Amino acid sequence: MSQFTSDMKVADLVESNYRLLGVLSRLGIDINFGEKTVGELCGSCGLDPDTVILLCEVYTYPDFKPTMEQLRRSHVGDILRYLHHSHDYYLNRAMVEMESAVCQLLGPCSPPQKKVVWEFFRGYKVELENHFGFEEQEVIPYVQDLIIGRRRSGFSIDRFEENHSNIDEKLNDFKNLVMKSLPPVCDRRVRVELLLHAFVLQEDLRCHTYIEDNILVPMVRLLENPQRYRERPRVQDEPAPERQELTGREKEILVSVAQGLLNKEIADKHNISINTVITHRKNITRKTGIKTVPGLTVYAILNNLIDINSIE
Repeated sequence: MSQFTSDMKVADLVESNYRLLGVLSRLGIDINFGEKTVGELCGSCGLDPDTVILLCEVYTYPDFKPTMEQLRRSHVGDILRYLHHSHDYYLNRAMVEMESAVCQLLGPCSPPQKKVVWEFFRGYKVELENHFGFEEQEVIPYVQDLIIGRRRSGFSIDRFEENHSNIDEKLNDFKNLVMKSLPPVCDRRVRVELLLHAFVLQEDLRCHTYIEDNILVPMVRLLENPQRYRERPRVQDEPAPERQELTGREKEILVSVAQGLLNKEIADKHNISINTVITHRKNITRKTGIKTVPGLTVYAILNNLIDINSIE
């Protein structure tokens, strides 16, 4: 695997992976970089070149894993700067663009279809706001205090790691709903545009999460206690779900899930064991590609398995 260096020209860096334009922009780097090298540009912007290269490698190499030496050389302050500007980009640009596309796409849909899709999308937006809000209000200030040698009681990076939820799972469900369940009357061009936005955002969020879990967390552990650091294996992405039709029984289980029933209640209703319910739910997720209960509920409504009024 080739490595980036501080001596290479920034133009060559971007040529190798155009997605790095977004990375550089969120670091506050002017895209008019001329013939400057990475080191020269970072020097003029007050950034650490090793940290910038580290971020670029995350977005370029799928199997990239930072070494202990890379973590020690990099500046956690620049990581915080990048994460902060990324939060702003996700909420105030990426989600705004997606919201506009959703509005156009749902134009010809029926009122119930519009209602459930909008509620799902807006619910995901609130989830992102809460997720990033915790990081902005708790995590970033905590790390900034550590940088200047001040340790805040009642918080540690372990607490962040314990509460660090998956923020692209519901987005993946939304993609599957748009691809598989919205009616053909929806504009094809707008549907493609929305899906492109969703795929790009999901890929970016996965890199963002990787930076937090595999770069920020171990770097902060080094600040908290340099002797405590242990490298953790990277979690491999799950394979894409296989597309199959739901069986009659699986549709019945899906309706029960959409109605808010728990596994035991579903088992009692259909006179089957809880283990059988769990197996059916795994099959439903595998076939639909949708993991969350809200996403499955929208899927059931859009595919006419349940009336929206029955779950209100």
